Amino acid sequence: MSIPSQHASRWLAACGALLASAAVALSAYAAHGVAADVQPHLQLAAAFAFGHGVALAALARGPLRRLAWLALLALLVGTVLFAGGLVVAQVWEWRARVAPFGGMLLIVGWLLYAADTARK
Repeated sequence: MSIPSQHASRWLAACGALLASAAVALSAYAAHGVAADVQPHLQLAAAFAFGHGVALAALARGPLRRLAWLALLALLVGTVLFAGGLVVAQVWEWRARVAPFGGMLLIVGWLLYAADTARK
């Protein structure tokens, strides 16, 4: 069963491209704009955002069944929570309370996508 609109798939693909773009900017900021002890954390956030952004941009193209769409939505939200949590923790020195939830959503998203792909 496909989701009702191709607009939702294009939206996910566009969000993936935006994540990848933000990751490049974050990586540059980490390399040139922060203290050395903060760099690894921001580079990790950039790596997760870039990898999952590229995955979203590639996997969200074309029609998606409902389970695949939910999986990719979990990847989007998980990436924002995980990478965003790391950035907030390092830049504003707050605890990254949402990062573990983001990580769990990433795991669930990939498992859901695997389940959908296995059903095809």
